[in-house]
Amino acid sequence: MQYETLKVEVAGAIATVTLNRPDVRNAFNETMIAELTAAFTMLDARDDVRAVVLAANGKAFCAGADLNWMKKMAGYSDDENRADAMRLAGMLSAVYRCNKPVIARVNGDAYAGGMGLIAACDIVVAVDSARFCLSEARLGLIPATIAPYVIRALGEQASRRYFVTAEAFDCASALRLGLVSEAVSAEQLDATVAQLAQTLCANGPQAVRACKRLVQDIAGRELSDALIEDTAARIAKTRAGAEGREGVASFLEKRAPGWRN
Repeated sequence: MQYETLKVEVAGAIATVTLNRPDVRNAFNETMIAELTAAFTMLDARDDVRAVVLAANGKAFCAGADLNWMKKMAGYSDDENRADAMRLAGMLSAVYRCNKPVIARVNGDAYAGGMGLIAACDIVVAVDSARFCLSEARLGLIPATIAPYVIRALGEQASRRYFVTAEAFDCASALRLGLVSEAVSAEQLDATVAQLAQTLCANGPQAVRACKRLVQDIAGRELSDALIEDTAARIAKTRAGAEGREGVASFLEKRAPGWRN
């Protein structure tokens, strides 16, 4: 597939999706939304891909919505606005529900919808100079579509503050709040992301997918008998599976498992 707003590359078991509108700070419009949805849907279906890196060209990671796109939306009907919002929601869901772990390589500032993108990723590595902002309230808007992902990443209390103040905050704060997994210098960014991607690819591919789904399914649930039974069933199924048997056998036999060959 040819992309207007992205670059999509696969090297070995690692795919890299790069936002490629540096002239507008990688702000997204309807084309980028559609292309991100298509790219992550495609990568979700590829068995040869074991990890995905979401990156960006230029000085910023993503400035949120494109101003020209926002001007166009001002003339939309209610039904058109709802449909447009659902396309954005579908894009975020495609990133969040991709069955491969997604690493956000945050090379610069992430504002508004850009924060939604990184919050939908599993691991966030950011340059220590990056700044973050939920700026919607400044424009009389709300960060509704990105809220399910941002609140999970920031936590409820921090979201209460930054949703309503629209303050920018630095990478150290993002790290402390849990939005960012690792803060590194610009010189360390690529090496850190590459090391994490290789670490993911060293693990059982089916187990990694199941681990990602496990967190999504269990986070926030009450510790009930049904949950206990669910987790017991999951580990029993994994132990009986071919990958689980191979992993245990390779450990006991002191050899590399088959998925590393």
